[in-house]
Amino acid sequence: MALADGSGIIRIGVIGGGQLARMMVPPAVHLGLRISVLAETEGSSAERAADRVGDYRDPETVFSFADTVDVVTFDHEHVPPSILRELESRGVSVHPRPDALQFAQDKILMREKLTELGVPVPAWAAVTNEAELQEFIDTHGGRAVAKTARGGYDGKGVRVISSASEVRDWFTALAEDGRGGALLVEELVDFVRELSQLVARRPSGEVRAWPVVETIQRDGVCAEVLAPAPVQHAQTHSADSSDCRSGGTAAVVECDCILCTAARIGLTVAEGVGVTGVLAVEMFETADGRVLVNELAMRPHNSGHFSIEGSLTSQFEQHLRAVADLPLGETAMTAPAAVMVNVLGGPAEGPMPVRYAEVLAAHPRAKVHSYDKLPRPGRKVGHVTVTGDDLESVLAEARAAAAKFD
Repeated sequence: MALADGSGIIRIGVIGGGQLARMMVPPAVHLGLRISVLAETEGSSAERAADRVGDYRDPETVFSFADTVDVVTFDHEHVPPSILRELESRGVSVHPRPDALQFAQDKILMREKLTELGVPVPAWAAVTNEAELQEFIDTHGGRAVAKTARGGYDGKGVRVISSASEVRDWFTALAEDGRGGALLVEELVDFVRELSQLVARRPSGEVRAWPVVETIQRDGVCAEVLAPAPVQHAQTHSADSSDCRSGGTAAVVECDCILCTAARIGLTVAEGVGVTGVLAVEMFETADGRVLVNELAMRPHNSGHFSIEGSLTSQFEQHLRAVADLPLGETAMTAPAAVMVNVLGGPAEGPMPVRYAEVLAAHPRAKVHSYDKLPRPGRKVGHVTVTGDDLESVLAEARAAAAKFD
């Protein structure tokens, strides 16, 4: 990589000042990278690395920030594609590239691409009016999931509906926007659990994947992550089940169990969209034994926070390695089980550190991460990770430690 300042130190610029940018800072220091953050506001979660504050939707703000770094990457997917394409035209290294990132920015483009790749997805349609939406609902059991094509996350921009009138406000907003557009509607999937496969890919093509994990949601927000995902009793394995849970290459290639199927899907998507950096492929395991892709995220993801303590290389270090085109690290688990529990809301009397002494004394195995956010109902203000030999005991301790921040 050619470095603009000739120092030999790669300068990484992160657009977005949330907790993902915050958790990139320690591995950047360890890797000898210089990290800068363009934060949206003063007092952001990543304030310690935020040397710029400005609007990521303003071209000149982004161009000025990009002039100070060697690589631009992201804490979120919301930077307008036109700005990112202009950065590339100016010779700036942008990772993930706009041609890949568009599939995480626009859910309809995502569904079109996944369908093109032959990846299993829920039945879906792009609809531009209530009549088209109601026809889909009526032909798919009387209920469906409607989604805004852009901007939704953590349950926002998603509604389970039985009548097209329930999203009339969304159609009105599309009409008032004046640019046309459509809503995404999908079948309401009968799933038994949600899975996530994280994959990292360098511009040069090297790929590494973590074990498939199980995610547990509450009110549309990730609450817990179990790593690796437990093997269900009904699954059959054509390879050793420990390989299936570890994401071993031989198992992924040879085995038709749910976990290896999910791992293959994740690798197929990473290569198919040409991602650079970390990609999270969120999936449903259905009641009839299928695996369907739900969402994509092209950045470090909540389902990978366990990897800070639970993997030899965390998703945050790996993302930095990938976007800087450095050799990727090993992703094996550091213990047989790791559980991450989000702290949602936080203590009523202030930020998480007001409870640290009590929590650390009661749960010395727990690793506590504060995002330096003020408490608010449902808000992700931090997380707790516990690793160990037995999933049941690890899960119990992680839940108990996180509960002390309620």
